[in-house]
Amino acid sequence: MNQSNTPALPCRNIAVNQLGYPSEAAKSFVCAGQGGEYEIVDTASGDVVYRGITGPTQPDEASGTRVCRGDFGDLRTPGTYRIFLNGESSATFAIGSNPYADLQQGLLKAFYYLRCGMELEESFAGPWKHHACHASEGIVYDDPTLRLDSRGGWHDAGDYGKYTGPGAKAITDLLLAYEGNPLAFERPIPLPESDGRMPDVLHECRYELDWLFKMQDPRSGGAFHKLTTKQFPALDIMPEDDRADLYFLPVSATATACLAGVMAMAARVYRSFDDAFATRCLQAAERAWSWLDRTPPHPDGPGFKNPADVGTGEYGDASDLDERYWAAAELFRTTGEAKYHEAFRGLAAQPFAKYELGWTNMSGYGTIAYLLGAEAGADTDAALLAALRQGLLEEAERLARRCAEDGYLTSLRPEDYIWGSNMVLMNNAMLLILAGRIGGEERYRELALEHIHYLLGRNVLDLSYVSGFGDRPVNRLHHRPSVADGVEAAVPGLVSGGPNRNLNDDYMMEHLQGQPPAKCFVDHELSYAGNEVTIYWNSPAVFAVSQFVK
Repeated sequence: MNQSNTPALPCRNIAVNQLGYPSEAAKSFVCAGQGGEYEIVDTASGDVVYRGITGPTQPDEASGTRVCRGDFGDLRTPGTYRIFLNGESSATFAIGSNPYADLQQGLLKAFYYLRCGMELEESFAGPWKHHACHASEGIVYDDPTLRLDSRGGWHDAGDYGKYTGPGAKAITDLLLAYEGNPLAFERPIPLPESDGRMPDVLHECRYELDWLFKMQDPRSGGAFHKLTTKQFPALDIMPEDDRADLYFLPVSATATACLAGVMAMAARVYRSFDDAFATRCLQAAERAWSWLDRTPPHPDGPGFKNPADVGTGEYGDASDLDERYWAAAELFRTTGEAKYHEAFRGLAAQPFAKYELGWTNMSGYGTIAYLLGAEAGADTDAALLAALRQGLLEEAERLARRCAEDGYLTSLRPEDYIWGSNMVLMNNAMLLILAGRIGGEERYRELALEHIHYLLGRNVLDLSYVSGFGDRPVNRLHHRPSVADGVEAAVPGLVSGGPNRNLNDDYMMEHLQGQPPAKCFVDHELSYAGNEVTIYWNSPAVFAVSQFVK
């Protein structure tokens, strides 16, 4: 178990991206407190290579302090550096042509570490190896006489549950990342399946897709909402030691629509690599759509609710309109069939947000699928296309205005520091990149990079929120294998949930009372509402980072 008495390091006032900055990109640090003249020193030679003066201080509401920034975008020489200001030093950071290549690999490799149902061998997992887990058949909750194969997929988070909707979001982020910059995925991770033909990101997604096939109810074509034990296991238990009965929890409309959407997308992406697999994905998507077609939507709830004797993550969702909207868009983009286009147009007319990228609202994926499908030549509705495109750019502009107001240059407002604030951060980075691609606005892509800088240490707590990466990465994650495996270092490449102003766990309540939103975080395994991990916090980070990898 990780040491629980490790003293916290003092927070440095000079915050930088602890990995570094692309040579040709804008570069800045943020100083909490008084600014002034600063020097940048080459750590190899000890020479001062850059001098500057910070800008004016400004109040930053989210961090509860006054901050100023120093810009050094014209320092482009590759090397390793440190900033000195007012007798203090920043973390060491690099400047180079491709500073995030290893980070991208690490964020993607994290999904391998989250695999369920197979042995993680030392040759691939290193010290974070463990035996195969959760290999028993699962019990269908509403028909206990029915037992089904449950093996495979990714553990969703710090626990060992597996959930259809969140899994679909994670896969979709990874497939969008691959489609957006396939060259970034040419380097093997490697994985046990690496074959030099299909990129490893597609091998990893296939591991989850193969499990999602098992989540389609053989009786109806709907998708089981989740596969979990009835209660969470203890925090210090390895996955192979979690032997409680597994249950397929009842079919839900949100899960079924998510399965339809991700399978339709996978059918398109995998077609050139494995035609038979792509056909199977499309058949699963069409069968799920048939279930939706004969099941009325629930625009105002109730959605899935945990049975009274089940206490694992509920992932409840009051409306399934957004998931249906996404499913229709993906099926239309993949098949071109008029019935899916008609369904999409009908759903688009409904009054719900169309640009969200979270598991509770998947609408943004539907909008992106429709817009990208049009770019690829789909016969779309011109008026609807123009409206959705304009709406996406307006949303990006709204985020851009927030970045201009924030002391750390992100789009997070004080109210956005919630459970999983780093997902909000990375989802916003995704949206900015996609809007920039569709609208041709390079500045949106530049703003997305500012979000990556925050994730990797340019924040008021001077922390990298990615385990194993940066000068001061999170390490005491609420993640059962990282707690129970006897290895001091946490499983690497995992994105922590981040600051949470609502203090939704006892540890936060005890230690963070009165802190401003961006400081409501502690790197401790008992803080599940701040320092847990999930597949759908890692996946938008993979997307964002991969767009800056050469």
